[in-house]
Amino acid sequence: MRVRQTCPRCGGAGRIIERPCRACQGTGQREKQSTVTIRVPAGVENGTRLRSSGNGEAGVRGGPPGDLYVVLHVQPHDIFHRDGDDLLCEMPISFVQAALGAELEVPTLDGSANIRIPPGTQTGTVFRLKGKGVRNVQGYGTGDLLVRVLVEVPTRLTGPQKAKLEEFGALCDGDTNPRSRTFWERARDLFR
Repeated sequence: MRVRQTCPRCGGAGRIIERPCRACQGTGQREKQSTVTIRVPAGVENGTRLRSSGNGEAGVRGGPPGDLYVVLHVQPHDIFHRDGDDLLCEMPISFVQAALGAELEVPTLDGSANIRIPPGTQTGTVFRLKGKGVRNVQGYGTGDLLVRVLVEVPTRLTGPQKAKLEEFGALCDGDTNPRSRTFWERARDLFR
């Protein structure tokens, strides 16, 4: 029976170093730290791998060095949430702005933009701003900014404010809140 294996003493090099140097212990390589500058393109996502040629581990027995791979971890933003190339933003608006309509300033990556809120806007309505999202990393355009409005209900009302809201409530009928009326009509149908 014959067994072939690499020589454990020379590691297949064909020669044995009798007096290895103290720095590399005969491997021909020394550990060294260096700083590498890598350009991060716009539009990268979490988990993107970037390659830096020739900045990796040194080659064996004088061979060329390998490549350095850098995995990016993108920190979450306080206002924007990413969905592909689109950005999502939730913006609170007042009851008055939702009921009467308004012109609002919205933050974007480039500064700010204006959107028009039509009268009678419901909470959760999404407005799209074309081209205000993230630039595609491969150069296929730019995503959109999706602004979801959330109608904010007042939490602290003064006496006069409460009186005005009660007066407003007394003036409301089924046509003022059509969703509420159709909800109760459907609910009554369930129990018949």
